[in-house]
Amino acid sequence: MKKINQQFALIKRLKLQVNLMMKKILFFALFLSVFTFTHFAQNSDEVIKIETALVNIPVIVSDRNGRNISGLQIENFTVFEDSKPQKIEYFASEKSPLNVAILLDTSRSTQQVLGKIKKAAREFIKQLQPNDQGLIVSFDNDVEFLSELTSDRKTLDRAIKNAEIGEQVGTVLQDAVFDVVNNKFAKVKGRKAIILLTDGKDFGSYINRKDLIYRLEESDTLVYSIFYETGNIRRLNNNRLPSIIFPNPNRRGGMRGQRRRQTPFPDNFPPPNQNPRNQGRVIQQQMNEDAISFLKQISDSTAGRLYQNEIDDLEKTFAIIANELRNQYLIGYYPEKSETTKNIHQVKVKVDKNDVVVRSKNTYRSQ
Repeated sequence: MKKINQQFALIKRLKLQVNLMMKKILFFALFLSVFTFTHFAQNSDEVIKIETALVNIPVIVSDRNGRNISGLQIENFTVFEDSKPQKIEYFASEKSPLNVAILLDTSRSTQQVLGKIKKAAREFIKQLQPNDQGLIVSFDNDVEFLSELTSDRKTLDRAIKNAEIGEQVGTVLQDAVFDVVNNKFAKVKGRKAIILLTDGKDFGSYINRKDLIYRLEESDTLVYSIFYETGNIRRLNNNRLPSIIFPNPNRRGGMRGQRRRQTPFPDNFPPPNQNPRNQGRVIQQQMNEDAISFLKQISDSTAGRLYQNEIDDLEKTFAIIANELRNQYLIGYYPEKSETTKNIHQVKVKVDKNDVVVRSKNTYRSQ
């Protein structure tokens, strides 16, 4: 009996040793698998970040009467880059909060219409819903952020009231748009748009038109331009100084660390005191036409819109814009690695429905 008890005790000790050994083996195997998976995942993330980036395309689909079409699914869309179909990796159709930057032109040329511009900005705020966020920016000879991105309507309304005509001559419209897209909206996810209230004339921006268009082609922010016609070109022309120096751009939050041009006037601006009276109206018309053409270009490049004749009914116009933004589709794809060095790509979005109008940006610029 004593021998049997000793055998049972020996067997029990052996089982304990085996169990302990098995636990060590399992723990080591688990540790090895976790380490391998983590290392692989990290390496995979690095490859994605280095070799490719998701291209985001805001898409607006409407019928022939301009009514937005909702309820479409990912299978209804096809995306082409340089005529080659792409695999859609990201698709969002649900209504999500809006992030809207309202840019107010407070330059000398808009002095007579600034009241209308500020009233228009306050009208658009009425279209925002509780979870939407707004950002108020003014621009004249520099860029000034009158508020941060916030859902507080009182803060936004107060910021608009504080917008004033600039003390110095200049209109850095291009810098303002670039600054918002590049610095304020670059890391913001979801639906993003700029409402640009301006006469479209740029005098003194550090960022030129070409560079601004490049940046807009890289971004997923829509630009809606509201054009206000302004005059007084003769008075500004006759009173301009031969050399106007801009203040330190660090003073009011413009393009920090970058010098502006020493004159805010474009190359095609008529020389001082050489504009015959009977040509003043013609030159003003030419500058308005150039401004409208440029505003249309920056709006079209983002799938936004230009409004110039609709400003008499801004409440209706802003309701249309807000509805478009809420019903837009967001599509993302990873572009295939190209053997060429070209960085401008043609993008086309198609929907498998009849009698629909698809609006999206048609050019993608790889960085």
